[in-house]
Amino acid sequence: MSVDSPSRSGATAPSRLGVTSRLGVTSWRSRPAGAHAGTRPAAAAGAVRRRAELGVVLAAVTALYVWDLGASGWANAFYSAAAQAGSQSWEAFFFGSSDAANSITVDKPPAALWIMGLSVRLFGLSPWSILVPEALMGVATAWILYLAVRRAARPATGSDGAAHAAGLLAAVVLALTPVAALMFRFNNPDALLVLLMTAAGYATIRAIQGGHARWLLAAGALLGLGFLAKQLQVLLVVPGFALAYLWAAPQALGKRLLHLGGALAAMAVAAGWWIAAVELVPASARPYIGGSQTNSILELTFGYNGLGRLSGNEVGSVGGGNGWGQSGLLRLFSSSFGGQIAWLLPAALILGAALLWAGRHAPRTDAVRASVIAWGGWVLVTGLTFSLMEGIIHEYYSVALAPGIAALVGLGSVVLWQRRRGAFDGAALAAAIAAAGLMSATLLGRASGFVPWLAWVVAAAGLAAAAVVLAGTVGLRLPGWAGRTTAALALVGALAGPLAFTLQTVGTPHSGAIVTAGPSSGFGPGGGQRGTAAGAFPGRAQGAPTAGQGASGGAPAGFGGGRGGAGGLLGATTPSSELVAALTADASGYTWAAAVVGSNNAAGYQLATQLPVMALGGFNGTDPSPTLAQFQQLVADGKVHWFIAANMMQGSSGSDAAREIAAWVEADFPAQTIGGTTVYQLG
Repeated sequence: MSVDSPSRSGATAPSRLGVTSRLGVTSWRSRPAGAHAGTRPAAAAGAVRRRAELGVVLAAVTALYVWDLGASGWANAFYSAAAQAGSQSWEAFFFGSSDAANSITVDKPPAALWIMGLSVRLFGLSPWSILVPEALMGVATAWILYLAVRRAARPATGSDGAAHAAGLLAAVVLALTPVAALMFRFNNPDALLVLLMTAAGYATIRAIQGGHARWLLAAGALLGLGFLAKQLQVLLVVPGFALAYLWAAPQALGKRLLHLGGALAAMAVAAGWWIAAVELVPASARPYIGGSQTNSILELTFGYNGLGRLSGNEVGSVGGGNGWGQSGLLRLFSSSFGGQIAWLLPAALILGAALLWAGRHAPRTDAVRASVIAWGGWVLVTGLTFSLMEGIIHEYYSVALAPGIAALVGLGSVVLWQRRRGAFDGAALAAAIAAAGLMSATLLGRASGFVPWLAWVVAAAGLAAAAVVLAGTVGLRLPGWAGRTTAALALVGALAGPLAFTLQTVGTPHSGAIVTAGPSSGFGPGGGQRGTAAGAFPGRAQGAPTAGQGASGGAPAGFGGGRGGAGGLLGATTPSSELVAALTADASGYTWAAAVVGSNNAAGYQLATQLPVMALGGFNGTDPSPTLAQFQQLVADGKVHWFIAANMMQGSSGSDAAREIAAWVEADFPAQTIGGTTVYQLG
């Protein structure tokens, strides 16, 4: 059956020219502009309606992501404290220091901190000034994804309305992905990373369709900036983008290769200027590079945040081995990851594969196939990397998959819906709808006690919609309203589950270094307790001591709790008013109001006092910053006022400098208790 024939339900066929191969498989090619466009007033009215619908969707996404945003407080205090430091010191701003006195940086490049730091400078320090930029990044990501999918869908459907529907569906799927709702309301670097990767995807699609190198250069520059958000993770989308351009751009092969080389150079420049600045500034004139053992941004890039994540060989890390969960092809469908991202992953893969097959005879420059290669490559490379990596991985990393999945679902659903009378297209669409409903039911069933009836609803809706689509492929004549009803059932089966998880996520405060979306669906690395760091770290006992409780069990001050408790590794403390008063008294006479082992421990005191607090050993307490001799000199010079004892999980490797400092302080200075916290006055 030709895709240009009227549907049996009476709907008008899409306005495009069908090209039927000798095998009887129809590919797509756009008609000349203006064909069957109708009157100009009608076209103008349609454009106004589409803009209004997009505005409504983006307004709803804004409300969803901003609603009760301040309930999460400082969210990840580690990054909030660095943003506070950057709002006070331009040096801290540039390097991404944990404190305004520039003792050590966070263990990531500072691009995400730049946005938060500027917001704090403009609006003052508050949870809202930290988190609202993240929410706005989520809205911008949904809008850019809409533009990218609409652009690819227009030539395939021959209809502005259908292309608009594909873009809207992609934006809604992205917004309702639970882990996206989590991370666009949180202050980890992932929000900026996803925004920049999505913008690079849009630029790549434009470069392919128009053959303009400037758009590909823009994509490279955006990915370079993404490197400054989360380093090598941004490279996971590069294979799909590069292959799509190499295959489909309307240029000769040599020129396509030249353009890709230019994009690579743009990416290197956009990322490399900051790397070069850090490497060229003498170590004595800048903060220590957190997360490295040799004070090197290159070591951080290729070690702790790079190849070490793949192999598990991360010096200075904690956990390790199987502590981050079992790797394997099904990791993203596990009890800890599934509820974050897997809702529409099977459907996206089915739709992407179906589009590739259905358009296999289309011209080389076909926009749909190029989009599937770009977004599908994103999903496959990122998904396989996350599934098989042996090093540190947290469930919220999976937000990097959300735009690719959403794009495949939006594009594939609308294109195949218009072609659903064909046997292959209808069967593929039905399979995707059924997979979405069954996957949703499975994930809902794992969340014991959470809206138990909803699993049955989504399964029934998905299977019913799939059955109707299959019936249409065999020539069953259906009434005119059946198409709308089937579409509604398919949307319920696909989106009701993630919507429920997303609403639960939005209604739950989240704080700490590791957070997960949705209700609990069992324990695992990062699984279990939502909204706090508890239950979110391998090997940690529930109810482990928190920062500010002092040393215990004879361990050196700052290392109470040993390997069985994470202590201040994952969450910051809220100090008592008595301790805040002690830290702020005479603070002007010191460079650092206090020193404490671990960045999260330091963050709680720094945010409470808005004074520099030195994070001994960086995030894990395992960086050699400062060494014992350096710290002793700082104390002798009168630069550090207090040392605060705090429980901290011992790292499995890396430097023992922080432990040595804690032992020296405990041996040489008298302990006192202020507001329930053990402290040592050094100055």
